[in-house]
Amino acid sequence: MLSNEETLNIFNAEAEKLESAINIALEKSELTIPEIVQTYYQTMNVSSLATVLKQQLGSTKKYNSPLPRIEEIEKLISEKFDSNLHLLVMKQLTNSIANATKNLQSGNTSEKSKDEIENEAKLYEKLRETMSTKEFVEQYDKGLSHD
Repeated sequence: MLSNEETLNIFNAEAEKLESAINIALEKSELTIPEIVQTYYQTMNVSSLATVLKQQLGSTKKYNSPLPRIEEIEKLISEKFDSNLHLLVMKQLTNSIANATKNLQSGNTSEKSKDEIENEAKLYEKLRETMSTKEFVEQYDKGLSHD
């Protein structure tokens, strides 16, 4: 088991990565699937570390000084991620799925060239990846509503 100090060092490093990722993501008009997944995993990782640290710190008085930093990061997650970025990501994924579905449905059903078939296959793969990511993001959303 890690000491309180080791856990705090890991928390601070991961919290800095999260802070940076959220700020970068909020500046972009659209995130890639890997960026979305990485940001959600980072958020869950930091939230879990915060919970562990608060449990560890509750039993020792000498480590109370990191609590304001933990609370600051929890506020960042709540205000910038949960109430802002998460909603933008949900909207982006929903729109992306709708657009891809519309494009695939409006495709010509007559005989297709090899290139057209390959391009359509790529569109289906992208749609599947986007739908899978949306499902992952919705799981996070369900966790929010149970807190």
